Amino acid sequence: MPRKKETLTLSVPPGTKEKLEAIARRLKIFWGKSPSPSGLVVAIAQEEIQVGRETFTLNDKQVKALRQATKVLIDAGQIEEAETINTLLLNQGDLEAPLRQALLEQQNQPMQAWRDRIDELIAMRQPFRLQYRNSQAQDLEFAVRFADVTFYEKRFYLQVWCEETADALAENPDLPEVAHNRCFRFERIKGIQPISGVWRGEFDSLKVYLHFQRWLANAYEPKPEDIDNAVLGDIRQVVRRVVNPFWLIREVLRYGKDCKIVAPDSVRERVKGELREICKLYDLE
Repeated sequence: MPRKKETLTLSVPPGTKEKLEAIARRLKIFWGKSPSPSGLVVAIAQEEIQVGRETFTLNDKQVKALRQATKVLIDAGQIEEAETINTLLLNQGDLEAPLRQALLEQQNQPMQAWRDRIDELIAMRQPFRLQYRNSQAQDLEFAVRFADVTFYEKRFYLQVWCEETADALAENPDLPEVAHNRCFRFERIKGIQPISGVWRGEFDSLKVYLHFQRWLANAYEPKPEDIDNAVLGDIRQVVRRVVNPFWLIREVLRYGKDCKIVAPDSVRERVKGELREICKLYDLE
């Protein structure tokens, strides 16, 4: 027995019927050999096809991939492109509430504007006050007298010389020479205001002596901050101007037994401390 059907009369502008037929043809919805606008309407009503915004909804795997791409773009300093992907995720992704909120907060942070403003202040040699939220959700302020955009481990950072040293000295009392130097992530900047005062010409720094040995003695690639580079027998001695020992120590630990810091004692002892803590994790003496 034929299924009973309802009749629906549509009033549409001229040319709409042809457009509906074109869509039906593209979606392979036919009545006999002809594209069927009626079949198209039925398919939409039965949610066999989606229209409008829902025609392009990102699944979990796609959201994860685009989130990773956003992080890579931010690390590479391509902030505008990262913000474009965030907008796509917000508009087209089926996101859980916490992730959507995090993306909205990130979208409201003008990272590219901060980067452009900082580049402008550096070019003008203009001191500024930096408002910053660190990884522990603490809101901090710093009076910056010198700054540069520096690349560390696949990410651009804002490196500064600032007046505030109390907490740096409390955490690293053995490294007073570089207590004024700080390193910040652009996405955590909350505000920038020019201030009066003198712009410094450079960062504070330490001279660190490194010995590269075994295969690394020949494989080592010189860096712009190297002051001296000489082969002494089977060892390559590199003297480096170091602004932030944190990044140097991370580099040295990656080299393992093929690199050691020989001076100054303050940085050498810091590496020893890191190694002791690692040994404790693995129950080594």
